[in-house]
Amino acid sequence: MTDRRHLLAATGALLAAPALIGGAAAQTAAPAPAQAPGFYRFRVGGFVATTVWDGFAPRQNPGRGWIVNAEQAAVEGALRDAMLSTTRLDNPFIVTFLETPAGLTMFDSGTGGQLAPTAGRMRENLAAAGIDPARVTRILVSHFHGDHITGLTTADNAAVFPNAQVFVPEVEWAFWTDSSNSGRVPEFQRGTFANVSRRFGPYQGKVERFAAGAEILPGVRAVAAYGHTPGHTVFHVADGADQLFVTADTASRPELFLRNPGWTSIFDIDGPAATASRIAIFDRIAAERARMTAYHFPFPANGFVQRMGEGFRFVPADWTNAL
Repeated sequence: MTDRRHLLAATGALLAAPALIGGAAAQTAAPAPAQAPGFYRFRVGGFVATTVWDGFAPRQNPGRGWIVNAEQAAVEGALRDAMLSTTRLDNPFIVTFLETPAGLTMFDSGTGGQLAPTAGRMRENLAAAGIDPARVTRILVSHFHGDHITGLTTADNAAVFPNAQVFVPEVEWAFWTDSSNSGRVPEFQRGTFANVSRRFGPYQGKVERFAAGAEILPGVRAVAAYGHTPGHTVFHVADGADQLFVTADTASRPELFLRNPGWTSIFDIDGPAATASRIAIFDRIAAERARMTAYHFPFPANGFVQRMGEGFRFVPADWTNAL
């Protein structure tokens, strides 16, 4: 009983002196731990897919200036309906990997830690997932915006994936390697021309162009989804009855661009074509009840799509199919 009275007295003294607790904590608290590793692995038939988180870029006041054909009130209303902030929206970067008998394939390359201080987490997450960049045999590039190709090289422009062949849409390659096209894109995107030359340079002799509809490796086929950029491409993966669409930037955040597929962003070079591609691709995914991954969906960025009124609803995959 005496020990219990002493314990209660000591506890009361501490509760009566919060300044002492705060002072001690300020002197001894350890730095906040990093987030848990960001990777998610699942099967597509006999193939194994992994989505890897490369961080995010915060967008301030997403209702203003991002969507070019919708009023600010409508965009902010959609954000509130999705229980998201109207003052800041984080845009994730999610890279998909696919293990098949043909080797390890990567779809796009991430930011390489060179675009935003909150991005560039892929290397540590690859290590956590047990994926060695030297094992990547193919990189399939959906389009040439900086957040999709900057991770091909280091800041010193050395190849990050030295054993990989790089496969690019021929339409995309033809557009961005011709500087005379610079007047056809918004001024803020004109740096892409120089970035394309820089990032693909270390892979000289290892870049292969493919046409829309081409089978790039067994079970993986290119599907044209033009508009976001001139050659923007989706990749269709199939093994047996299972399939996966790697949709890249066909839609950015689903709370906005799936629910309102007619909305176009400042990053869409051809807004009407981007809208047509978005509706066609997600109509197909919904009709076929296929799994999909997306570059800018909340992690782990894979699941399914259902038609909902004039738009679509993203249905995250449950965890029962995870490896």
